[in-house]
Amino acid sequence: MPKLPAAFRKPQKPGERTNGARGNGARGNGAAGEGEGENLGTVVADRGKEGAVDVVGWVDERTGATPFLTGMLLRKVPKGTNWFYTLGSATLFAFAMQALTGVFLAMYYTPSATEAYASIQHVTNDVFLGEFVRGMHKWGATVMIILIFLHMGRTFFFGAYKYPRELNWVIGVVLLILTLVMGLTGYLLPFDQRSYWATIVAMNITGSGPLVGPYLADFLRAGSEFTATTLPRFYAVHMLLVPGLIIALIIAHLYLVVKLGTTAPPWVRADPKPKSLREEEVG
Repeated sequence: MPKLPAAFRKPQKPGERTNGARGNGARGNGAAGEGEGENLGTVVADRGKEGAVDVVGWVDERTGATPFLTGMLLRKVPKGTNWFYTLGSATLFAFAMQALTGVFLAMYYTPSATEAYASIQHVTNDVFLGEFVRGMHKWGATVMIILIFLHMGRTFFFGAYKYPRELNWVIGVVLLILTLVMGLTGYLLPFDQRSYWATIVAMNITGSGPLVGPYLADFLRAGSEFTATTLPRFYAVHMLLVPGLIIALIIAHLYLVVKLGTTAPPWVRADPKPKSLREEEVG
């Protein structure tokens, strides 16, 4: 088993371990050989465990991830928590599935007005599991939008947007908008008749918005009219710009959740008495 580089190994304490030479002198040849074999196996196993621990410690010392992971995994859950509180995690899982299936589809997709539809047909009809992955990505977008709306609704009706969690609520609203933008920009990518004319309607609606509407529509169209450059613009926004913003905001969102804790349901009230003075029923 190759040894770890010296930079990854912590120094041993004086007298902590020898090379297994002690204690074997009094044994016979057979016993010595058997003992050395067992001792060697133990040493290799110990070295492997210590190496893994040293690498984790080396990474943790340079990143300081332990406090965040401890708060994330060992944080207190308020009384009355139910399945409604899993909507955020379900939305995060849906986004992860969209990212994985999107990477798979990007390996075969061509963002060109003349080749986009043919590449989609190739994925659907020729690539192994292509139709399955494309279906997951297509319907996963709808599932993610539904989940994020339900999560926002749960947050609102449970009053989890109030002090001191206003910033997290704002981040959630921005994530909702970015999710809708993901759905809009991804809808055009098959570049068939339905997606083409639906995007034309969406751009006309966007351009009719006050103040920033016309500028936003021109940015998405890559010009004042829908041309061949619109599809690559949508692809870049769908694959690079919006996912990067979503990942950054998810990290900030999770950090605030860990820092501020989870809100108890509105129908559950905290007991003001100390735990030692609370009455307990004895059955």
